[in-house]
Amino acid sequence: MTGFGAAEGAVAGGRIRLEIRTVNHRHFNLAAKLPGELAGLEGELRERLRREFDRGHVAVHGRWTEYPVRASGFAVDLDRARLVTDRLRELQGALGLGGEVTLELVARQPDVLSLSGNDAAEATWAELEPIVARAASECRAMRAREGEALAAELRHRLDLLAASSERIAARAPERLVRERDRLRAAVAELLEGRPADEARLAQEVAFQADRLDITEELVRFRSHVAAARDALTADKPVGKQLGFLAQELGREVNTMGAKANDAPIAHEVIAMKGELEKLREQLENLE
Repeated sequence: MTGFGAAEGAVAGGRIRLEIRTVNHRHFNLAAKLPGELAGLEGELRERLRREFDRGHVAVHGRWTEYPVRASGFAVDLDRARLVTDRLRELQGALGLGGEVTLELVARQPDVLSLSGNDAAEATWAELEPIVARAASECRAMRAREGEALAAELRHRLDLLAASSERIAARAPERLVRERDRLRAAVAELLEGRPADEARLAQEVAFQADRLDITEELVRFRSHVAAARDALTADKPVGKQLGFLAQELGREVNTMGAKANDAPIAHEVIAMKGELEKLREQLENLE
């Protein structure tokens, strides 16, 4: 699910702003972009956010809003500045470009200017963790609001599937009676008025009834729908569980379709497959 959260706080004598964005992903996937001073804390950040988000692509961006106080301030790498200037002028000449290679342009290149000194306070996880917690909490709140709307949509899909299964259940006995009558008529036509072996005919009717019976599939289908509805009320990540249940619902629908031998039931099965596909698409957005 998508979400956004941000928080700011004091770290290592400066102030850092953290932004967390999440989008859909089948697994937990962290992409962190932190200032160099915080790079050593990425392991703790990963484990902390893994506890917050069961799955999803989680992008974390951190930047200093106030740099840590440093006695020696900025350092200038003159050798790199000269090298950058020479290469930019070479590029300018090779491409026939006008303009000037300015101080501002050179200063913006990586490692020409850097925060210097080893006298700055070291950033610690104890300082960063509360900021991460606040940003993650805000992000989860946004995901929860989206989740409520998504759960309502999923319940609607389950209601449509349940209604289709009930229409199939109501149609199924009539289909068996019609199949029995069809078999009797076919046997009578073949016998051309001669008496039929009623025991043998009854046995064949029973065999056909067993082959076409979908009672077990309907019972399991209702059970899976009930389990999916219960999962949507749980206060925990249920995306993987619902994905499994959607797979099992699809299995039962396919079996009912294979046994249908009836146009109205076949039409219901096609509609159910369409609803299941919509359900699966929405489940990709669910944690």
